[in-house]
Amino acid sequence: MSDRDTAFAEYFAARSGAMRGTAYLLCGDWHRAEDLVQTAFVKLYRVWNRISRHEVLDSYVRQILIRTFLDERRRGWWRRERVVGEDAEQVAPPDSPESRLLLLQALACVAPRQRAVLVLRYWEDLSVEDVAALLECSPGTVKSQAARGLDTLRGLLAPTYSEIGMGER
Repeated sequence: MSDRDTAFAEYFAARSGAMRGTAYLLCGDWHRAEDLVQTAFVKLYRVWNRISRHEVLDSYVRQILIRTFLDERRRGWWRRERVVGEDAEQVAPPDSPESRLLLLQALACVAPRQRAVLVLRYWEDLSVEDVAALLECSPGTVKSQAARGLDTLRGLLAPTYSEIGMGER
């Protein structure tokens, strides 16, 4: 194995799990998340020799991942209806596994670009400016997309959590 391949394999082993988590939050399906991560790393491998700043690899791969997700959504690939079962309507404690599943199901109902902003801002903990750079938009767009995405989440989750006093603000 060449030095190029060894370095790439080490990076993949170290970071693919985290990228898979991000991809899952974007698409809500572990199999599709695997596909998105695989596509992102294949694209990275194609340009691996031309990358001189390895300290920004995470940002670069995240950008590839987000663009791949948004491109597939625009083309209509992977379009699936998400049905929320009766179990999702039960009230779960705020930090339980059931509550996390409700949040993931609600996140899947948020528009793709808003979902990307929410995942990058609140899961990846990136700044508004970093998200704007990744999505190639203005910081104002990131802020408005985040606000709209959060409003959508609140609207979807409010009926569930209003019963225990955690609904809309």
